[in-house]
Amino acid sequence: MTDDPARFRTEKSAASYGLGNKLARIIWVFAWTVLARWTPPPLWAWRRSLLRLFGAQVGRGAQVHASVRIWLPARLAIGRNALIGPRVTLYNQGRISIGERSVVSQGAHLCASSHNVRDPGFGLVEREIAVGSGCWIAAEAFVGPGVTMGDGAVLGARAVLFEDAEPMTIYRGNPATALKERQWRG
Repeated sequence: MTDDPARFRTEKSAASYGLGNKLARIIWVFAWTVLARWTPPPLWAWRRSLLRLFGAQVGRGAQVHASVRIWLPARLAIGRNALIGPRVTLYNQGRISIGERSVVSQGAHLCASSHNVRDPGFGLVEREIAVGSGCWIAAEAFVGPGVTMGDGAVLGARAVLFEDAEPMTIYRGNPATALKERQWRG
């Protein structure tokens, strides 16, 4: 059975972003490279200000490392006292929101878009990622499009999450599976 290509016209093709979007991203990459990428860790406030200038919602006390890669700040929300570690990629063609006190560790990758494989033109599908409060995405983990992590969820190192994560649950593996409930001691 062949799918009708016409039914996919509402999705964006990989090249369908307008000139304004493309220019905004070029200016953003240039600004981050010149004004932030070289800055030492203690300049958290400077990097927060720069992100806000480009449209990101960034909470007080959030720490974003200089080596972070962000596709477009206007589609990003980072809660208070969250930490975005070194070499994290926030590929936020779709919106990405990260809750307060959450940690995204070094080398993690959050990807809020995919392509429709039934569309001959592989139309782009943007799907929001929502990370709750008090979550931890460990080193080099991957969070796929459309995923919601409940408050307090943990994704282990190099794990790959394509399904929603329940609150206060620890996940590991590829694909990520629930390991056990997180016990809070505080």
